Amino acid sequence: MTRSRKIAIGIVGGAALLVAILVVVIATFDWNRAKPFINERASAAIGRPFAINGDLSVKWTREPDEGGWRVWVPWPHVIANDISVGNAPWAKAPQFATLKRGEFSLAPLPLLRQRVVIRRIQLTEPAANLERLADGRANWEFTLPETGEPSPWVLDINEIGFDKGRVGLVDEVLKADLNVQVDPLGKPVPFADVAGAAFAAEEGGAAPSPRDYVFGWKVEGKYKGLATKGEGKVGGMLALQDAKQPFPVQADVAIGGTKASITGTLTDPVNLGALDLRLKLAGASMAQLYPLTGVTLPDTPPYSTDGHLVAKLRNPGGAVFEYKDFNGKVGNSDLHGDITFALGQPRPKLTGKLSSRQLRMVDLGPLIGVPSGKVAGAETDKAKDAPAKPKGGKVLPTQAFRTDRWRDMDADVALDAGRIVHDSKLPLSDLSVHLVLQDGKLTLEPLRFGMAGGTINSTIRLDGSSATLTGRVDISARRLRLKQLFPATPAMQKTLGELNGDMAVSGTGNSVAALLGTATGDVKMLVNDGVISRSLMEIAGLNVGNYVVSKLFGDDEVKINCGAADLEMKNGVMTPRVFVFDTENALISITGTADFKNETVDMDITPSSKGFRIFSLRSPLYVRGTFGSPDVGVHVLPLAARGAGMVALGVLLTPAAGLLALVAPSTTEENACGPLLEQMRKPPKAPAPAKGK
Repeated sequence: MTRSRKIAIGIVGGAALLVAILVVVIATFDWNRAKPFINERASAAIGRPFAINGDLSVKWTREPDEGGWRVWVPWPHVIANDISVGNAPWAKAPQFATLKRGEFSLAPLPLLRQRVVIRRIQLTEPAANLERLADGRANWEFTLPETGEPSPWVLDINEIGFDKGRVGLVDEVLKADLNVQVDPLGKPVPFADVAGAAFAAEEGGAAPSPRDYVFGWKVEGKYKGLATKGEGKVGGMLALQDAKQPFPVQADVAIGGTKASITGTLTDPVNLGALDLRLKLAGASMAQLYPLTGVTLPDTPPYSTDGHLVAKLRNPGGAVFEYKDFNGKVGNSDLHGDITFALGQPRPKLTGKLSSRQLRMVDLGPLIGVPSGKVAGAETDKAKDAPAKPKGGKVLPTQAFRTDRWRDMDADVALDAGRIVHDSKLPLSDLSVHLVLQDGKLTLEPLRFGMAGGTINSTIRLDGSSATLTGRVDISARRLRLKQLFPATPAMQKTLGELNGDMAVSGTGNSVAALLGTATGDVKMLVNDGVISRSLMEIAGLNVGNYVVSKLFGDDEVKINCGAADLEMKNGVMTPRVFVFDTENALISITGTADFKNETVDMDITPSSKGFRIFSLRSPLYVRGTFGSPDVGVHVLPLAARGAGMVALGVLLTPAAGLLALVAPSTTEENACGPLLEQMRKPPKAPAPAKGK
């Protein structure tokens, strides 16, 4: 054997011996000695105390799935027990996270290319305590040390598994105190088995198919201060890493009186990229959604809805939520359509286009300001929402409008209802409304009803952007049939009469009483071919009218050829320009004032006989006092003191020309108010001088 060959054999043998010694040292090394070094380096990397408190061991095993010569390369299998990550200094829980046991196998050869490849990480009983303070500090936000250049190392984890886990959340911003328990399902559940084949097909499309459900979860505690309980399913941990892979979620949750059911996917769930869910909601009142969503909704009867929720959570201008093709119920009313809620600046905005086949007024009432009788969901609102009782014997509502919430969001919502269900006292047939809320200014334009065979077109503008609300109401009523307005009056069923009217009134104040007390504008109304009687006044609940009709006509039903009113409102005081009823026996004139600020009335009702017909009442009536307790009686005056009857009345009623526009055109019959108003337009003739004078 040559000398050079001996040297070569010695070198190879020495190297083999070193490798053997190294293998023996590594295989028999007590890795617990390395824990201080590992703990120190890990703590420095995350900026929090990190510790492997239990045993640390490494076992070398071959991977049978490797091919060729790689199958002979052993992989280190690392097992660490009792791992903890310290909490932020201000947090209440002692640890941010704990792990009873963690183990993984590391591929050695990719380390040569600066790649850390881990086939599977198995976690045993992981637990995390998440906390956030009212100032926004959160313990899940780590302050990492500055490293300068990005690390060239790449981490590749193929699979993460665990047997069960727990997450606690105490969040002062969300007013949440929740405990979540997560357990692996017995076997993966396909997405279509939970979501349904139709939704799964719609969900898939050209995008990657959602992964299977892998874990089940349960939650209990409080959210937004409300009792919370729920359960559901989610996908595997690795699905969280792929931003393009839809992550499956399913949940059935009860928060306070609200129940929610969702099935669908999250896109880029780590960064909350987007949602695509089937969402079902149900609750005792829509008002209970305010503490959960910040969306101002009315106090309604029980509701339910089922639709498709699509959300872009990383939208540059703010998250956008679209609730598409939903079908819902409020009480016994149905509601369908699309709504969008955008979290933009300077405030969120709700837009939508809704339709209904049937709306019941008892359900619709809260949307137009009629209380439903239900208790609002937010406990703090009870005192504010309680009806305010007028003081000092007054009768106009003094309950303050809740305009503070008008500035929380903007809205642009349209609603069309084909049929309105109501009681006989309110003969509505259909509805069309367009609501716009912008910077505290509420507009209903149009607010259109079908009513009593006719139509009511209105525009309502309320400005709640300042401390004192200002409002304007414009209403046009056309061809409302009297027999449908008064279905319980038999005599009215024989008439073909109609009511037409216009109102344009503005005011300032934070209640109905305050608005009327400052109201300025005009109210005009014509009624033709009607009937008036004591029984009709009783049905309407008008005690004053009952007395007046009794004094004028006794117990008889009297036909009204025409009733005409042109009323001026100025600073809360209503003064008639024209207020007259032309009956078959007499012409009745009403003069005086009604003060809505002080809730007082001072009016005279003057009857004038027509022709030679005998009319029982010889003196005018008066109505004095407050709205709540008016005094009604007969003036003690001789007949001559009332002037010259129709001639004097003609002077009073000269402004009647403004009412002619309310005479509804008809091709089949003549409106009884036309001749009366034309007569009023003629210049009155002076009475003939009395003989002997």
